[in-house]
Amino acid sequence: MAGFTHLFIPGPTNIPEQVRQAMNLPMEDMRAASFPDLTLPLFEDISRVFKNETGRVFIYPSSGTGAWEAAMTNVLSPGDRVLMSRFGQFSHLWVDMAERLGFEVDVIDCEWGTGVPLELYAERLKADKTHRIKAVFCTQNETATGVTSDVAGCRAALDDANHPALLFVDGVSSIGSIDFRQEEWGVDCAVSGSQKGFMLPAGLGFLSVSRKALVASRTATHRHCFFSFEDMIRANDAGYFPYTPATQLLRGLRASLDLIAEEGLDTVFARHHRLAEGVRKAVDAWGLKLCAKAPKWHSDTVSAILVPEGIDSGDVVKRAYQTYRTSLGGGLNKVFGKVFRIGHLGWLNEVMVLASLSAAEMALLDCGVRLAPGSGVGAAIQHFRASAAVPVAEAA
Repeated sequence: MAGFTHLFIPGPTNIPEQVRQAMNLPMEDMRAASFPDLTLPLFEDISRVFKNETGRVFIYPSSGTGAWEAAMTNVLSPGDRVLMSRFGQFSHLWVDMAERLGFEVDVIDCEWGTGVPLELYAERLKADKTHRIKAVFCTQNETATGVTSDVAGCRAALDDANHPALLFVDGVSSIGSIDFRQEEWGVDCAVSGSQKGFMLPAGLGFLSVSRKALVASRTATHRHCFFSFEDMIRANDAGYFPYTPATQLLRGLRASLDLIAEEGLDTVFARHHRLAEGVRKAVDAWGLKLCAKAPKWHSDTVSAILVPEGIDSGDVVKRAYQTYRTSLGGGLNKVFGKVFRIGHLGWLNEVMVLASLSAAEMALLDCGVRLAPGSGVGAAIQHFRASAAVPVAEAA
């Protein structure tokens, strides 16, 4: 049992040592006069990650699912019509929540491996002459299938139809890792969570809200209590919370935001793309395919890899964990037993990605998948060397 157990699921992700140490402190008084010295800069700095310049950000002691519910129940009213699409487990769960909260859901079911159907969104919005649709929902990154959708395209569909509906984005496995521009793209409610690109344990739900959505919340009639914007605003403006906050996670958030700022968001996005390309090169070298149906859908935070007929992807995941002490993600819902997932987001580098690929490659071989040993790892190595920031010859 020597060495590390490796974590390459799409979340929770690996936690930097600086973040772990920042959370390793005695409990503190969340009503102390000095507490706003921590919290007020946090609100400002997390807004920069979302690129929200005129709205505000809420930090809830919850998962991203809690932030989903906060967005819906504060900004919309019971019976409101919403336009949604379903193409994976997490977009499915968002639809399920909307239905259970009493909204009238116009849901478009898409093939798993594709993303938000922009053309169909455009058609529905142009046909909605009386503006019954109050909100349009976009899952930027579908974690179950490794698919990224075009948020800017959703905004374009709304603008082309001259439609006033609000734009909601699930960015749980994308924000902080994949390019996201709330202000520029006219996103009204953007949701994320602490355990993905923010490199923290689960337990904080982030909701970044536009000025337009804040105005809508003042007349929305859905019942809410724990997630109330009004209660949060009243307390947050002074640097406090309306209930006991997760103080140690907030200390970790301070450290993680500092790391993101030090690297720079554009560099973070470029790193994720480069590492994801290494995984995609490996998959191609194995002779396998991604669940994502086309390159335009490829995710830079998680790859869902289809196994050959006759192979159970669950066996691959089990083998990787039990024999090689490496956690990979399994298939969910419609792709159960058909894909395994490699999460490549958050705090990681080339050699960490190569570790995930070597474990996956050995597990695939052990489960009877025919591939050349070293083929995937070798392809990723070639990509990483060729795309290195410092040319190999110059470095030598």
